[in-house]
Amino acid sequence: MEKIKTDNSRRAFLKTSALVGGGLMIHFSGLAKLAMPTNNGEIEAAVQWSEINGYVKITPDNLVKIICPNPEFGQNVMTSLPMIVAEELEVEWNKVVVEMGPHDNVKLGPQFTGGSNSMRMYWRPLREAGATARNMLMQAAEQEWGVPITEITTRAGVLYHEKSGKKGKYGDFASKAATIPVPKGVKLKEVKNFNVVRNSQKNVEGSKIVSGKPLFGLDYQHEGMLIAMIQHPPAFGMKLKSFDASQALKMPGIKDVFSLKLYEDGFEQGGFDVRTFNDLLVVVGKTTWEVMNARKKLLVEWMPAGDTKDTMAGRNGGRQVIVPGTIENTTDQYAKMLENAAKPAQQLRKDGDPETAFKNAAQVIERTYTAPFLAHNCMEPMNFFAHVTDEKALLVGPLQAPGWTEPTLSKVLKLPADKIEIQMTRMGGGFGRRAYGHYLVEAALISRKTKAPIKLIYSREDDTTYGIYRPMYTATYRAALDSNKNLTAFHVKGGGIPEHAIHANRFPAGAVDHYLAEGWQIPSNITIGAFRAPRSNFNAAAEQSFLDELAEAMGKDPIDFRLELLKRAKENPVGKNNEYDADRYAGVLKLIKEKSGWNGADHKNYNRGVAAYFCHNSYAAHVVDMIVKDGEPYVERVFSAIDCGIVINPDAATNMVQGAVVDGIGNSLYGGLTHKNGVVEENNFHKYRIIRMHEAPKKIAVFFVQNDIDPTGLGEPPFPPVFGAVANALHKATGKRFYQQPFAMPQTNAGSV
Repeated sequence: MEKIKTDNSRRAFLKTSALVGGGLMIHFSGLAKLAMPTNNGEIEAAVQWSEINGYVKITPDNLVKIICPNPEFGQNVMTSLPMIVAEELEVEWNKVVVEMGPHDNVKLGPQFTGGSNSMRMYWRPLREAGATARNMLMQAAEQEWGVPITEITTRAGVLYHEKSGKKGKYGDFASKAATIPVPKGVKLKEVKNFNVVRNSQKNVEGSKIVSGKPLFGLDYQHEGMLIAMIQHPPAFGMKLKSFDASQALKMPGIKDVFSLKLYEDGFEQGGFDVRTFNDLLVVVGKTTWEVMNARKKLLVEWMPAGDTKDTMAGRNGGRQVIVPGTIENTTDQYAKMLENAAKPAQQLRKDGDPETAFKNAAQVIERTYTAPFLAHNCMEPMNFFAHVTDEKALLVGPLQAPGWTEPTLSKVLKLPADKIEIQMTRMGGGFGRRAYGHYLVEAALISRKTKAPIKLIYSREDDTTYGIYRPMYTATYRAALDSNKNLTAFHVKGGGIPEHAIHANRFPAGAVDHYLAEGWQIPSNITIGAFRAPRSNFNAAAEQSFLDELAEAMGKDPIDFRLELLKRAKENPVGKNNEYDADRYAGVLKLIKEKSGWNGADHKNYNRGVAAYFCHNSYAAHVVDMIVKDGEPYVERVFSAIDCGIVINPDAATNMVQGAVVDGIGNSLYGGLTHKNGVVEENNFHKYRIIRMHEAPKKIAVFFVQNDIDPTGLGEPPFPPVFGAVANALHKATGKRFYQQPFAMPQTNAGSV
C-alpha cells in the first residue's frame, strides 16, 4: 500500500486556508468533501432500536447503530473501531450510524484510549461482536424460515437462503435475534475477504467538527449548571495557608468561594491518580467570565508545602512515596542531573564484558543528550461537568481512562460504582494528559459541596502551570570501536527528573556483543505523566542521533549501518529479552530507503536526516528533508514508513502519522518548559513555543508495510523517531551536532569525545 495525500488532506486544507488573508477561512467546497452520507440524518431519526449485543443495535428499517467503546481525541477511533464491527457484521458502511458509548466496562471492555492500545486491544473483541451479532440474526432467520443455518448467507445487511429463494433484511429479524442467547464461539472472516477494513472511510464526526456542532466537553450544557474554577498555588512546592474571599463574593454572579481537599490524609491513590496541589481554593459562579474576574479578587496566603507522604497503589503495587517540598529552578535541575550522571547508577541490562571492551577499544565515542519538561498543550483545556447528589453522580466530559477513574470517584464520593454515570465527550487533544482524572474528581467534589450541577474549567494558564508534564531527561551514550572501526561495545546511562527514560531491552541491545544499560532518577514535586510515547520520545531522539554520529565516524551509510546491526540481531542475537522484531524493524528502514530515494539525485537540494524506532508494538522510520530559510531550519518534506500490522482505515492512519510528524518537528525544535522558584515560566502560548501553521512541512508522504499481522498500534510509534530525524538533518544543514532539546534554542552542552 502506498499513500501520498497532500493535496486534499485535512492538515493541508487547514494550512492553506490559514494562509489566505492571515486568518482561517473555511470554504464550502472543502466542507463538501467532509460531508457524511446523506442518510445519516435518517439513521439518527430512527428510534426503535433492537440491541443485538453491547455494540450493535438494528431498527426494523434495517438501520444499524454501532457503539464505539473508546473515547475519541482525534485519533479517529470513533470511525475505525466501528468499522471492525461492520466488517464482521457484513453491513454497508453508509447504513451505519456510530454512537459513543457511555462508560460501561462490563459491557464494552476496558475503554482506555492510550498507549496505542485501542486497535490492538479491541481488534478481536470487536470482530467477535460483529460476527456474534451476524450469527444471532442468522439463527433468527433459521427459526423463521425453517432452514439449516449452514445454508444461510449474508451480504450488505441482507440474509439469503438461495435454495428457497428467501431473503430478508437484518431489520426483519432484529427483534427476534435480540432474544436469542449469545452463541459461544463464532467463525471470523478471513482477512483476504475484508471489504470495509483496509478501505478508507470518512471521519463520522467530520462534518460536525468543521461546522462547529457541540462535541467537546466545553460545549456541554446542563440546566441550572454553574461554573467553577480553581485557584492553584503560584508554584510547585507551595500550599494554601489562608484566604480572604470577601471582595470576590461581592462580584456579580458569584455564588461561593471555599477550600476543600482533593484526597484526605491516608487516601490510597490508584495508578492514574496524581496530585501536587491537594488543597483546592474554588470559586463558583454563573458564568466563566464572572468566575475568572472574581478569582482575581481573592486575597490568598501561600506557604511551603514541605515534604508530603503519599500512599500509592496501582501499577507498581502498594507503597509509600515521599514527595519533596523543594522549590525548584531549571538551572538547579540541570546541575543536579549533571551531578547524578557522574555517580554509580542502577544496572538495567548487561551483556558480555563491556568494561573490558571499552578498556581495549581503539576509539571511544561519547555523547550526552538532554531534554526539558514538556507540556501537553491540549487545544481544549481540562474541564468536566459533575452533578453529584447523596444518591448518585453524573459526570460528562473528556477523559482517556474512565475505567481507572471510576474506582477513585467511588472511594472519594462514597458511592457504589453503579451509582456513578460517566459520559464521554470528544476530547480536544489528549496525548496522555487526560488519562489522569484529577480534574474529574475535583469537579465531583465541587458539585457535592455546592449541591448543584457544575462545570469545572481550567484556563489555558491553569492547564500549562498546573500540568502533568513529560519528565526532564538526560542520557550519555558511549560506543567502543576497534582498530578496524567495528563496533565492539555499547553503553547507555540515563537519568531524569523524576524518572529515567531507558528501555534497556530495545535496539541496539541484542545487536552488540558487549552491552550495558544503566538508569538513575531524582525525586521531584513536579507532576509528571504519560506524554505521547512516554520515554520513547526522548530515547529515540538521543539514540538515533548517536547512531547517526557513530555511522559517520565508522564511514558507513546511516541506514546501512542500522540494517547491519539488525541483521546481527536477527541471525545471531545477543541475550534473550530483546523487545523488538529485527525483521519488522529492518522492513521500515528498507521501505523508507526505497520510497525516499535515499541514494537518488532528487534530494540534492535538501539536508537529509533519517531515524527509525520501535515502541508500542509498532515500527516507524522517517526521512526528513530540511532547508535553511531566512536563517532558520525548515522541514520541507518528510517520508514515513510504518509497520503497524493491518491498517484499518488508511486515510485516517495517514493523517495520524502526519500529525505525529508535525507534532514531533514542533516539539524537537521549540518545545520546552522551565521553572523559576517553582513557578512555570511559560504560562501560555505567547511564551510556550509550538509549531506554527507556516512551519509545517509542505509534503508528508506516508507508506505502510503490507502484511496480515493483527493491528499493533499507531498513535504513538511515529512520534519518537521524528526527533532523531530532525536532529540528523540539522547536522547536515548546519554542520553541527545538536545534543540539547529544543534544537532551535541555544545549545549549552556540546557533548565530548
